[in-house]
Amino acid sequence: MATEPTPDAALLAAAVGTGPSQVEIPMPPSFTSVEAERQYRKEQLAAGFRLFGRFGFAEGVAGHITVRDPENPNWFWVNPFGMAFSQIKASDLILVDHEGNLLHGNRLVNKAAFVIHSQVHAARPDAVAAAHSHSLYGKSFSSLGILLDPITQDACAFFEDHALYSDYRGVVNETEEGKRIATALGDCKAVILQNHGLLTVGRSVAEAVWWFVTMERSCQAQLLAMAAGTPKLIDRETALTTRAQLGTHLAGWFQARPLWDQITASDPDLFD
Repeated sequence: MATEPTPDAALLAAAVGTGPSQVEIPMPPSFTSVEAERQYRKEQLAAGFRLFGRFGFAEGVAGHITVRDPENPNWFWVNPFGMAFSQIKASDLILVDHEGNLLHGNRLVNKAAFVIHSQVHAARPDAVAAAHSHSLYGKSFSSLGILLDPITQDACAFFEDHALYSDYRGVVNETEEGKRIATALGDCKAVILQNHGLLTVGRSVAEAVWWFVTMERSCQAQLLAMAAGTPKLIDRETALTTRAQLGTHLAGWFQARPLWDQITASDPDLFD
């Protein structure tokens, strides 16, 4: 059985009433079998796609979220090419390996999804999940060729923990470009793909999806602030302290919980 992580002190400090031992603290689940963990990851992935659809992150057939298979880290589950985010169920997901071979399912694989995500997963063994889409504010902000500034509390989650890939060469079809994107990402939680969009990673689907959602909103906030004037920056020490509170793996997973509760209540068929 997997060992449950220790709760982040900074995260718990944001709550009231966490002292008594009887208080329940939500934590990422542990599993007694590969099959149970696989099903959980697939359900999380389907929920992630439903959320992307709900937030309007779909742009035609573009966009993908992946999660490693718990049995073999060189396999990952991904959305079928050309299927609407808002209709994806756990049973619709397809399984591919890092060479692009289809291992489960009978739908087409998005080549860009394979090229980008296979290289990100290969370069980042800690990245259980990765998320990318052509969201409106993410792709708008990416055209500026700059990083997010620490102008809001939420943006501080990415302070000195995201990167810029500035070598756009059209639709990603070559493995070498996937490798360059993975290199640009480095050990960060996110990378801005110039003239393209955003990509985030996490130790769970929930974490990767949350970073994407809040990064998209941070891009929107900075674009609005820049249009209105010159934003005032949060000082580096405060930004780093805030990142330590909001930017951890557990904080990312925990902040996705309300979204998970909402989408599973409204879209119970995603479990099919």
